[in-house]
Amino acid sequence: MEVIAACCAGLDVHQASVVACVNKSGRGGRSHKEVRSFGAMRDDLIALRDWLKQEGVTLVAMESTGVYWKPVYDALEDHFELIVANTRHIKNVPGRKTDVKDCEWESDLARHGLIRPGFVPPRPIRDLRELNRFRRKVAQVQTGERNRLIKVLETAGIKLAGVASDVFGVSGRAMIRALIEGEDSPEAMAGLARGKLRGKHPDLARALDAPLRPHQRFMPRTQLARIEQAEADLQRIDAELSEMLAPYDHYIGLLMSIPGVDRINAITIIAEIGVDMSRFQSPAHLASWAGLCPGNNESAGKKRSGKSRKGNVFLKTALVTAAITGSRRGGTYLAEKFRRMAARLGRMRAAVAIAHKILVSIWHMLRDGTFYKDLGAGYLDRLDRTRTAKHLVRRLAGMGFEVQLTEKAA
Repeated sequence: MEVIAACCAGLDVHQASVVACVNKSGRGGRSHKEVRSFGAMRDDLIALRDWLKQEGVTLVAMESTGVYWKPVYDALEDHFELIVANTRHIKNVPGRKTDVKDCEWESDLARHGLIRPGFVPPRPIRDLRELNRFRRKVAQVQTGERNRLIKVLETAGIKLAGVASDVFGVSGRAMIRALIEGEDSPEAMAGLARGKLRGKHPDLARALDAPLRPHQRFMPRTQLARIEQAEADLQRIDAELSEMLAPYDHYIGLLMSIPGVDRINAITIIAEIGVDMSRFQSPAHLASWAGLCPGNNESAGKKRSGKSRKGNVFLKTALVTAAITGSRRGGTYLAEKFRRMAARLGRMRAAVAIAHKILVSIWHMLRDGTFYKDLGAGYLDRLDRTRTAKHLVRRLAGMGFEVQLTEKAA
């Protein structure tokens, strides 16, 4: 095999150690290897970097092991060409699994150009990604506490969620606090309603008419405090995100022109794939990386399951959410395409297919710096008039009608 890198290195990264193998081309093109072990502290990584420089290494390959590869990548990023490989793509022969063998195998693959580089965005995007993923976790904590509080109320016989559409609005929170204190009558608590909820006073009084035992007052009090703390944390995170997103406001505006993509989804998309589409060879490459295209599983001429792989769960979730939201906006191409595909494939498969279309549009929009241009709900009909006409004729014939088509004059 052809040698691509005359002097490269393979790293086997762990939580507390890094095993490095420097692979050089010696006389006659033969490989000469030297293996050393380092710790994972910052000074250890600096020592690793200095040793690799001293040996003349130009290319470094490593596995994406948990989060342990990230500080190693940060320490080496500005000094070498780095490849972060998917662990599943570079598995060695079974029975030869040791730290030394792993780093030697990675160096051999890198030396001959047999490792497919994984996508690692630039440092500003990585920082944005970490903070945005943290925001998602805090939002999940908030949602979980809300659901648990409602469950406690339902267990106690409080049917507030069945009457008020927003249990955690101004009126709902006032009633929850009154329930926790236990000093007011159901009629008095129903009188705390504001706005349109005042018209449901009798139903509210009935929904709140249930006794709470001491532990059923303690639990909502704790849960409500945790909800409010999560809300305060989200406000601080959003303020920090706003500062980090200042250079990307234009791109956020581009993405929000897509039906169904709101600001949160646009931020997630930029945080996961960045704004430089040259890192992806084509829209198909990006869709494959995101896990939004059919998989290939064929053997002996027979095609088996073509389900999509996992991909980037954060990006995939944001795009599927945008697809479902956009499908509810009538008069758009995406909504019409979703309606047709849902009738044939089901709603969830249709949502994944529309998410794929949105991602393809995003690739072109970020590459060209253009806003989204909707094709319109009638585009699919104009695309193949004959096919649509035959389909409608068959449907009418099935309903007992005789149909004769005549071309309308211009």
